[in-house]
Amino acid sequence: MSTPLHHKVALVTGASSGIGQATALALSEAGAKVVVGARRTDRLAALAQEASGEMVALRMDVTDPRSVQDAVAATVQRFGALDIVVNNAGVMLSGPILGADITEWTRMIETNLLGSMYTVHAALPHLLASKGSVVQISSTSGRISSAASGAYAATKFGIAAFSEALRQEVTEQGVRVVVIEPGFVSTELTSHITDPTMQAAAQSMAESMRTLDPDDIAASVLYAVTQPDHVAVNEILIRPTDQTR
Repeated sequence: MSTPLHHKVALVTGASSGIGQATALALSEAGAKVVVGARRTDRLAALAQEASGEMVALRMDVTDPRSVQDAVAATVQRFGALDIVVNNAGVMLSGPILGADITEWTRMIETNLLGSMYTVHAALPHLLASKGSVVQISSTSGRISSAASGAYAATKFGIAAFSEALRQEVTEQGVRVVVIEPGFVSTELTSHITDPTMQAAAQSMAESMRTLDPDDIAASVLYAVTQPDHVAVNEILIRPTDQTR
């Protein structure tokens, strides 16, 4: 039986957990050949064992342009094309601006923003050849900034700005650009927070609502990339029903 992404090749960054992991499995279930990239290769190897189809694990550090270029090249060398890129790698290090550890700002900018930019830059020639799709996993923080998330929100607003410019440059060549903005998702993302007050606040927020599951976001990715070629789903905002902002 034919599957929606039969013969398609996908690269998913930050695939060792959470949304990236769920998305990789969903793409595989839909028939795609999937390359999963992350720094925690032990987790990637375990993930590949769960896949419905062919899945290749690569060590990939999105903050390193050479690592990104090598991962894209290895994907195309292995499968001959690249049709879908899911930029999911990210960190959330929330905290107030006053007294902030600015090395955390650098880490978020390098991972969340520059990492996705490096991946697009490396993949774009191949996506133009295949008339493929770029999926940017952003956040509600890419729409609405709030206290104690200034630097994180700045990276997500940056993704939105970069993605819209990219869309205008490549949409007439058949490349679709999708920005997905999840609200509160039950992942390990909040465990990255080093500020104890913010860590407690994130935990309290999670306990106050029915959070999204990574599979919910994976389903939205699958929806966007399986539309007919003439349909571009450019933006999906998806929150828990219980989340007010």
